[in-house]
Amino acid sequence: MADDKTHVGSPDRDRISLGEDYEVRDWMQSLGVSEAELREAVDAVGNSADAVRAYLKKS
Repeated sequence: MADDKTHVGSPDRDRISLGEDYEVRDWMQSLGVSEAELREAVDAVGNSADAVRAYLKKS
């Protein structure tokens, strides 16, 4: 199912979706990491943006 771009807000910004190329690109830029680092972090802690940020700070 495609991302419904008309329904954005906190829940959309709080989760990292690896299914949309533009979201992967935007999160990579926002977090300053490579795609591999982003995917590793999401695999390790889930798709919560806060959990991924915390994981990347520890790395």
